[in-house]
Amino acid sequence: MADIIQEFNDYRSKMNEKLLADNNKIVKRIFNLDTNAYAAGALDIKTKELLGLVASAVLRCDDCVKYHLETSFKEGVTKEEMMEAMGIATLVGGTIVVPHLRRAYEFWEALEETAVK
Repeated sequence: MADIIQEFNDYRSKMNEKLLADNNKIVKRIFNLDTNAYAAGALDIKTKELLGLVASAVLRCDDCVKYHLETSFKEGVTKEEMMEAMGIATLVGGTIVVPHLRRAYEFWEALEETAVK
């Protein structure tokens, strides 16, 4: 199950490198803005990652959900906190979010497995 984490991170890194190497000013600025938006400020990183997780689930972006799940996990978010956030996302987004909820739960389990090893 940990393979899904490695595959996601490898692909994300490879493609981010290619995108940034293309030297497109707009893309670089968006990447930078995204990085800075999730830095600690009036809200802590954990809270911002949970907000990003909810927004990503409602927008049905599985890559974004995985990114925010992994970062949330590293920031100490508990399974209960993650599930409460995903519950809100499902409420806001409706039942169309359920498949993304399933994949998010599977990815979280993989994160938990890698932490145990």
